Amino acid sequence: MGITKSDLFKKRQNRVATLAKAFDHPARVAILEYILANETCICNDLVDVLPLSQSTITQHLKELKQIGIIKGEIEGPKVNYCIDEKVWEEARDMFMNMFSKYVKKNDCC
Repeated sequence: MGITKSDLFKKRQNRVATLAKAFDHPARVAILEYILANETCICNDLVDVLPLSQSTITQHLKELKQIGIIKGEIEGPKVNYCIDEKVWEEARDMFMNMFSKYVKKNDCC
């Protein structure tokens, strides 16, 4: 099996890229904002809030869970999701660290 391009980068760089996927679609941003505002949610609630089908919302939830930024628990036919605090803090710290390294230079384009 050949080498993937992600193997050419540092572990931290790959992790930042993975965490950034949580914010690379407006539906996922809306889902995260909803979960943050409500602390937990039931998947069916999102259908009433977002202009998306149940299957599309499920795919976005699956992606967010795979990234690790949310965690879910099945309770009968319902699935409750919440922010994974450890991963959320990891993402916040990684992005803050990266953004804080920029210093504006007057001679820059």
